[in-house]
Amino acid sequence: MGHYTGPKARINRRLGLDIYDSAGALRATHRRPHPPGKQPTRRRRPTDYAKSLMEKQKIRHYYGLSQTQLERFFKIAKKQGGNKGENLLLLCERRLDNVVRRSGLANTRAQARQAVAHGHVMVNGRKTDIPSYICKDGDAIQVRQRENLQKIYSDRLETSDAPECTFIAVEPAELLVKVVSAPSTDDIGLPVNINQVVEFLSR
Repeated sequence: MGHYTGPKARINRRLGLDIYDSAGALRATHRRPHPPGKQPTRRRRPTDYAKSLMEKQKIRHYYGLSQTQLERFFKIAKKQGGNKGENLLLLCERRLDNVVRRSGLANTRAQARQAVAHGHVMVNGRKTDIPSYICKDGDAIQVRQRENLQKIYSDRLETSDAPECTFIAVEPAELLVKVVSAPSTDDIGLPVNINQVVEFLSR
């Protein structure tokens, strides 16, 4: 999947969560909150496999990961020791597009991915256009010094409703985001049963 381009409200409805947070997707989701497709008169109880698959899909769509990327992240998470599920989510939180979204420089993750892919941001003074780049402690992410970009991202920061997170510090005047520490479990904004995901990926 990587970058999903299909109907976003359909995914929200299927997963029972506002994974895609654009205004259009949210309106469509809330207008028809039930899962897509014909509604059965008697809903069958999902199997354990189906539940685990749904939890895994939440992570893929929330962070914009392909199956290959998710499996690669999981291999890294297993090597880190400790809780494999938490390691996986914290690794996802370090993605550059996620940091841009969490900072308030973008209103949605799709917008953050686009900002990075179009080369609007620099990491440590160098243009970086890879959304999956893993940010490290001490990294400095900044909007490029172009007048039109400075205006766009300054306006976004002023109106941002992004919740605060512990591992980044934002300097609005400089349009600068500093990664000050490793993310913590409190920074994870996705409600997911990570144990089911670990079980699924360990098959």
